[in-house]
Amino acid sequence: MILTDVEILKSIKDGNIVIEPYRPDCLGTNSYDVHLGKWLAVYESHELDAKKHNKIKHFQIEHEGFVLMPGTLYLGVTEEYTETHHTVPFLEGKSSIGRLGIDIHATAGKGDVGFCNTWTLEISCVQPVRVYAGMPIGQLIYFKVEGDINNYYNKKTSAKYTQRTDKPVESMMWKNKF
Repeated sequence: MILTDVEILKSIKDGNIVIEPYRPDCLGTNSYDVHLGKWLAVYESHELDAKKHNKIKHFQIEHEGFVLMPGTLYLGVTEEYTETHHTVPFLEGKSSIGRLGIDIHATAGKGDVGFCNTWTLEISCVQPVRVYAGMPIGQLIYFKVEGDINNYYNKKTSAKYTQRTDKPVESMMWKNKF
């Protein structure tokens, strides 16, 4: 079941959903709009290796914006820090972003109960497009979970993305054993 605007607000008031900064005008009928933060990153190497730590280079989006180019994976970040303690958050691109040919996540659109951080975006585009810090980039949709939870994301010792940040975070796949 997807939370409505009334249920999202109720969950914010009781502390089960945290959105910082919270803007009332970003609350939709059954979602909350999030915005592109000022930081982007790209991988330093063109060839990535899943077993190695692939380093990234951060840079800020200037006032005049930044042109995304096809064929490059950009890591972005939401302005909003979020916490979810009793719901599963899904991040989807806004339709206006999709109509510009921008994808905001390659595979990682679902968060876990207990996820507490900004969202790293895996941004790609089909043609050059200028983006701006602060522009609406996606929407969070919250799903109710049924049953008890034993393994909250922020309490797992194996969780790799728990350090609070305002910058995009590179893949931590290299920390897995395979």
